[in-house]
Amino acid sequence: MKWTSLNDLREKYLAFFESKGHLRLPSYPLVPHNDPSLLLINSGMAPMKKFFTGEEEPPRNRVCTCQKCIRTPDLERVGHTARHGTFFEMLGNFSFGDYFKEEAIAWSWEFLTEWLEIPGELLWPSIYENDEEAYDIWANKIGVDPAHIVRLGKADNFWEHGTGPCGPCSEIYFDRGIKYGCGSPDCKPGCDCDRFMEIWNNVFSQFNNDCNGNYTELAQKNIDTGMGLERLACVMQGVDNMFEVDTIRRVIDKTCEIADKSYGANAENDISIRVITDHSRSAMFMISDGVIPSNEGRGYVLRRIIRRACRHGKLLGIDHPFLVDTVTVSINESCGAYPELDEKRDYILKVISMEEERFAATIDAGLNILNTMIADTKNADKAVLSGDDAFKLYDTYGFPIDLTREIAEEAGLAIDNERFTTLMQEQRIRAREARANISGWANASGSLLADLPKTEFVGYDVLEAEAKVLAIIVDDGLVDQVNEGEFTLVLDKTPFYGEGGGQVGDVGTIEADEVNLPVFDTKKTDGIYLHICEIKTPGSIKVGDTVCAKVGVKRREAVMRNHSAAHLLQNALRSVLGDHVEQAGSFVSDTVCRFDFTHFAALTPEEIGQVEALVNAEILAANEGSMTEMPIDEAKAMGAMALFGEKYGKTVRVVRMGSKSIELCGGTHVDNTGKIGLFKIVSESSVAAGVRRIEAVTGDGVLALLSHKDVLLHEVARELKVPDVNDIVKKVSALQGEIATAKKEIEALNAKLAGSKLDAILSGAKTVGSVMLIAARAEGMNVDMARTLTDEIKAKYENAVVVLAIAADGKLNFLAAAGKAAVAAGAHAGKLVGAVAAVTGGKGGGRPDNAMAGGRDADKIDEALASAEATLASMLK
Repeated sequence: MKWTSLNDLREKYLAFFESKGHLRLPSYPLVPHNDPSLLLINSGMAPMKKFFTGEEEPPRNRVCTCQKCIRTPDLERVGHTARHGTFFEMLGNFSFGDYFKEEAIAWSWEFLTEWLEIPGELLWPSIYENDEEAYDIWANKIGVDPAHIVRLGKADNFWEHGTGPCGPCSEIYFDRGIKYGCGSPDCKPGCDCDRFMEIWNNVFSQFNNDCNGNYTELAQKNIDTGMGLERLACVMQGVDNMFEVDTIRRVIDKTCEIADKSYGANAENDISIRVITDHSRSAMFMISDGVIPSNEGRGYVLRRIIRRACRHGKLLGIDHPFLVDTVTVSINESCGAYPELDEKRDYILKVISMEEERFAATIDAGLNILNTMIADTKNADKAVLSGDDAFKLYDTYGFPIDLTREIAEEAGLAIDNERFTTLMQEQRIRAREARANISGWANASGSLLADLPKTEFVGYDVLEAEAKVLAIIVDDGLVDQVNEGEFTLVLDKTPFYGEGGGQVGDVGTIEADEVNLPVFDTKKTDGIYLHICEIKTPGSIKVGDTVCAKVGVKRREAVMRNHSAAHLLQNALRSVLGDHVEQAGSFVSDTVCRFDFTHFAALTPEEIGQVEALVNAEILAANEGSMTEMPIDEAKAMGAMALFGEKYGKTVRVVRMGSKSIELCGGTHVDNTGKIGLFKIVSESSVAAGVRRIEAVTGDGVLALLSHKDVLLHEVARELKVPDVNDIVKKVSALQGEIATAKKEIEALNAKLAGSKLDAILSGAKTVGSVMLIAARAEGMNVDMARTLTDEIKAKYENAVVVLAIAADGKLNFLAAAGKAAVAAGAHAGKLVGAVAAVTGGKGGGRPDNAMAGGRDADKIDEALASAEATLASMLK
């Protein structure tokens, strides 16, 4: 049993199960895909649920993963013990109707005792009390001492979750030693002491539970294995808890360096050090997987984690931003297994830095207010800080209640926790009601917005307007004033376009007396425009304020170019492909013009060229565009086309663009086609049966595309050592000729070299039945040379079977070939090479006459080659 790093353990586990025919899958993102039941992935099995239920087909019947997981139900306990953590990695091997108990148990034992060399006497399997099949495998097939097999009841060793698939479990416990035990002579797995640590759990999904006490056998039985990577690392590194594991300990060491503290010297400090360490890892992975700090859902989980780490930094006496440093160490420790961490390093650190700075401002403002509250409470000869004050700090300023409590206690005051809890509950009820009313901004009727007038949209004519603040929405509730974070503003009028009709919402700024607000999106619902804003600098805004709303001009103009181009594109498609073309969806932003349309086949290059030419002809003609409001019946009589998915009232807006395009559209457009500049199709693809998609760029987007391609051409020319890019094709053609000639020369040399080694290889041939077996090392050969040699032997001796081991360039490969007569006698090169490679921990296969496999342990080459004779003999008729 050797000390093994956490990163090496992960790789060993995955490599082991690859050798057992499992497909290695990368970790799924922490954000669940099409699973509304989960906020974050919290187990290795969670992303596999639809494979187990049969809703989706797995990529293979055997897979293995190391899954990133987040669990936060006991967030407040993290740090207070060395057992709790929010982030962990779960190793898992899964079978979907393939192997079952015997293989799962045998492989778990093999990995632990042979690959990790854990002494068998330190491992104790547990089984469900009535699972005699599992007992027989452990006792009689694996050979575990029956005294070390523990039967546990349904609560411990039977997995089920309501109706559906369920089954018994078999766990493996590691005996940490008497010093961790309770002293009882009967101490064994199931005891509440710390002596026995569960490291492996095999779940045998074999029954269906109808919730009426009836369990029926499943036709397809599955295996779901879970093993915590950090827990296994504790065993292999001989440490007491996950915070002592090598990769995590380095984050602790960095935290101690920043705080000038020693881990283990002070219990209170250790709590904060563990919090910062764990939360640095969780935040890093969540941000990498697309979660950003916010006030709801998984974004709120991330915000709580970051802010909790910040608060514990203050408790350690750290008076400056520090999380970027601890997260950097965590990235360095994990990016080998998760390369996306390195790719997104700058982004992760930026998000961490911004959230830490934002909370620092919150902490400072809150401390001043809290100190005033404490002084007022003492001056009134009271010993309890009111729950209303504590709630105001939490609700208005985002000041953590546990920090309020701690500071109050230091001042000799308690907190009215009962009143605080009551107010929190009332807030949750209000939030739930608000969410139900607003329903994701889908319908303002009867909601918080019901009493507000419709917003006057002036953005067709101007991009800047004075307006009045009618409402401020924070966390699905109305407030009178806001001075921090993200929120939504409703104005009496606005130049900002609200997302709709396939066009993105405007961005820009809203300027008030005290603060300038970035607007990073605009939505609309039932005629009310919602400006999504954020306060990034000190200041506040309140209902009734007069503001200046300014749309981001450059972005709006780019959006207008792409939207107008989409209209020209639809007309061009109908001209080239036919009148069957109908819009099936669209998306226009400042960077892309995306258009989905009905059509039965992929466009040919010639058709794409014709469409581009028609659109650019309209642009170069610099035709005037017009936007006119009229009754919908009049618009239809003109032949105006309706946009996909858009709802129209009695009065509609008709957009004429170019010489032929007439559409109903509420979006924003250029007033002259010449302002689009240029149009270029970037891609054409299939979206669904009978629906195609074109993505295109206009204006600056075309210039950027041309610049990018120009740079690529010059880079290619430089690499090819061609002074003029116009000579690239000629140079490539010449190189292809040289490569073809070189290949022929190499093949001839390989054949010559192989021929020179033929006699030496043949000298070791053995007779196996009617077949001649040659199993040898291909010394001094690469794979191509060895393949030439096997082909030559197979062609020359039809009864020959050859297996060659090639160890070159740090890799181990096996080649096998069988002549016609040998194949007729029963030899199968694919099965033979697979069995030989398996001796070294590798795998592979192929056809009966030719096959290849990869090996792992080069020290076992001779053993592997020696096994070929028995394997071949078992095949022959």
